[in-house]
Amino acid sequence: MGQVERLVGSTVLHNSESLRKLLRYLAKQAVDHPGEPVKEYQIATEVFGRPADFDPQLDSAIRVQVGRLRTKLADYYTAEGADDPVVVELPKGSYHLEFHLRPASPKVSVPDVSSAPPVLVPATRTATHWKVAAVLLGIALVASLLGVIWLVASRKSAPTRIDQADSAPESLRAFWKPFLSDPQEPWVIFSNAAFVGRPEIGLRYYSPERDSKDRVFDHYTGVGEVLAVHSLDHVFEMFHRQLRVKRGSLFTLDDAQNNNLIFVGSPSENLTLTEIPGTQDFVFQRLDSGPRKGDLAVVNVHPLLGEPKFVLASPSNSPLTEDYGVVALFQGSTAGHWTMILAGTTTFGTQGTVQYVCTVNSVQQLLSKVSTSSSETPSFEALVHVKIERGVPVSTDLIAFRHRNR
Repeated sequence: MGQVERLVGSTVLHNSESLRKLLRYLAKQAVDHPGEPVKEYQIATEVFGRPADFDPQLDSAIRVQVGRLRTKLADYYTAEGADDPVVVELPKGSYHLEFHLRPASPKVSVPDVSSAPPVLVPATRTATHWKVAAVLLGIALVASLLGVIWLVASRKSAPTRIDQADSAPESLRAFWKPFLSDPQEPWVIFSNAAFVGRPEIGLRYYSPERDSKDRVFDHYTGVGEVLAVHSLDHVFEMFHRQLRVKRGSLFTLDDAQNNNLIFVGSPSENLTLTEIPGTQDFVFQRLDSGPRKGDLAVVNVHPLLGEPKFVLASPSNSPLTEDYGVVALFQGSTAGHWTMILAGTTTFGTQGTVQYVCTVNSVQQLLSKVSTSSSETPSFEALVHVKIERGVPVSTDLIAFRHRNR
């Protein structure tokens, strides 16, 4: 078990308590019950505290966690644990840990040449080889020199690229600062609503009151979310930073530990938002009365003078020409980490909301509201209006703003 504790204390697992717990459990099972397979249901109920009615056919969370652990083990033994004498493996298709002794590297025998007769090379042949080598070296040096001259000349004449870190717009750098100071790439969690039906004949939203869980399709997402993730990736490329992207149904609370998070999509589809602290001033909620009963709205919890109590996208029986979205930034579950929510009531509203925080002019407008005398990054929520033409967000405007209590 010493090798297991070495793994538990390694850098590849230091941010994931759930994977450390899973590793220790599988190791104990392997030692206490050698050769006995570990069941997925067993892991779900004994390690992750899932209820007794847990169904592995409907919930892939355990397979996802085991896959993550398998990847982490491979990462460890290719770097930090490259010289460890014991190798811990988790074969694909199995939940049973295996322990192997690393085979010793074969020793390379060096022949004793001290008594070997010298090899004589004709002087003329050696001289010829040296002349050829000198000519080739000279050609290589000239080519290298020409290459350097060309690079310098082209660098002087080339226009400055917007995606170079040094020339990235300062307003974008200031707005995204909380997500740039952490060496870990932020997670982007995009919505993927639960549907039922068949893709070839039609899908509709899953209803827990009338639909069985075994009919759910949770691997679809809107075109707005796809383009939104692309916009975020483009912005982070300006700072030579990458994003880690995961669909909402695969998100776990462990991901919220020691990570910056960017949620793309409303809580009606990005259901993981119901498991973490969300917005306080502009809240997504379905109306329970009136002509738009059942429609998703953004409720203005504390409306100021002249502000609406709630806002809605265009009615479903008319062309979609407008939507509303929320931009929220607040401290995450662990100190020094941040959570951002970017969501509209429709997929195109989400796209417009994300584009708003990825565009220089609109970010400058938002920063003018965010700015405070404090040197710390302020938490806030903003409500935006998105104008849509033929399924494309064409403009987004700020209509309400609140500083937020952390």
